Amino acid sequence: METMKAVGLHRYLPIENPESLLDLKIEKPVATGRDLLVRVKAVAVNPVDYKVRSPKEKIEENPKVLGWDVAGIVEEVGPDCTLFRPGDEVYYAGDITRQGGNSEFHLIDERIVGKKPKSLDFAQAAALPLTTLTAYEALFERMNISREPNENKNKAILIIGAAGGVGSIAVQLAKWAGLTVIGTASRPDSVAWVKEQGADYTINHFEEFVPQLKQLGYETVPYILCLNATAKHWKNMANAIAPQGTICSIVADGPLDMQSIVNKSATFVWEWMFTRAMFQTEDMIQQHMLLNEVADLIDSKKIKTTLSERLSPIHAENLRKAHSLLETGRVIGKIAIENF
Repeated sequence: METMKAVGLHRYLPIENPESLLDLKIEKPVATGRDLLVRVKAVAVNPVDYKVRSPKEKIEENPKVLGWDVAGIVEEVGPDCTLFRPGDEVYYAGDITRQGGNSEFHLIDERIVGKKPKSLDFAQAAALPLTTLTAYEALFERMNISREPNENKNKAILIIGAAGGVGSIAVQLAKWAGLTVIGTASRPDSVAWVKEQGADYTINHFEEFVPQLKQLGYETVPYILCLNATAKHWKNMANAIAPQGTICSIVADGPLDMQSIVNKSATFVWEWMFTRAMFQTEDMIQQHMLLNEVADLIDSKKIKTTLSERLSPIHAENLRKAHSLLETGRVIGKIAIENF
């Protein structure tokens, strides 16, 4: 049996516990069907990592490997693959129903894999897939925002949690689509980061939204993208959304009073990036095409990586460090870890 390095867990423990993430040797997988076997060069961390890892009674006999942001090189392709060949450089977020990518080699369905942006190194590329897919699907598929800048003139979007991983790329994509972008941020460093990503304005999410929006000249906004504490911000969002506007959230954290947006005929919609892979939807290949489109946008300098910190090498200690940083809720941009 050929083995490979991986970082995984048997027990679900607080991140301070050295056994919460372990350096392991596990069996190296083989590509079958439409799977690619990817040699992992860099990974990034997201809140989903620590949410899956959060303490619970369950024990894994076979180690559970986390990690849903990968950049690497195709090592081998399954017999049914048509999109990639060995040697291709790729980036992707993966499938939450399968093992994650914190391992030397990783199996992934080619339909949710994109070509790595040529102008980025592996760590810069690994910072992007999960958050980019989330932001892109939220804006252009769930909220049905046009990608034609001319159609978005004089339209504004409020992005709650604009300095985080998804927010950093959502700001850029919304600006690319021609929207006026108002991001929420509360600290000088996060305000500066949000402006650097292209936001026109920032407001503070610890204060009421409407008075702050009025100071910027907006009574309401047609689009709100919530990337943080939906239940906590719900009343503010209901007040700030325009009649017939659209609110999209990625955080399911408690009951929401839908009655408060009825009179506005407002739309509320969820975005979860893993839906297509999890349910093997007919349009699963959209994520392949979407990641390729974003790679072209990056290589043509229309948007940029959201990497803010890189660690090396990929081992349990660095992944525990990255998880504990994320758990503070104060990380700006994305943390990537490179090289085994």
